Amino acid sequence: QVQLVESGGGLVQPGGSLTLACAASGFRWDFYAIGWFRQAPGKEREAVSCISLSDGSIYNVDSMKGRFTISRDNAERSVYLQMNSLKPEDTATYYCAADPSGGLAFKQCEVKYYEDWGRGTQVTVSS
Repeated sequence: QVQLVESGGGLVQPGGSLTLACAASGFRWDFYAIGWFRQAPGKEREAVSCISLSDGSIYNVDSMKGRFTISRDNAERSVYLQMNSLKPEDTATYYCAADPSGGLAFKQCEVKYYEDWGRGTQVTVSS
């Protein structure tokens, strides 16, 4: 069974940086895509960035380009999200999710394509 475990969340000051990690197991790595999504209280879940585990193709949300970077480590079976220049509005629970067909036919970061989800890690940006 697919298992996704997020880590790396915490409290950071505005302008600071944070790296999230998603440790993945229970599936054929290169068949999948992994995405990062976030949800703030009272708001809809939104995509942050996604990556194909087959060839490393990346989809970035335009508003986060230049601040957030997704990457993968095939040997470690992990996906990372490097977040820089954090703002209070980045405060949310960040989720790692898996698209079982994304490695073969990469899709954009839309919730409907992602079937397996981690429990999330909280990121709070505040002074």
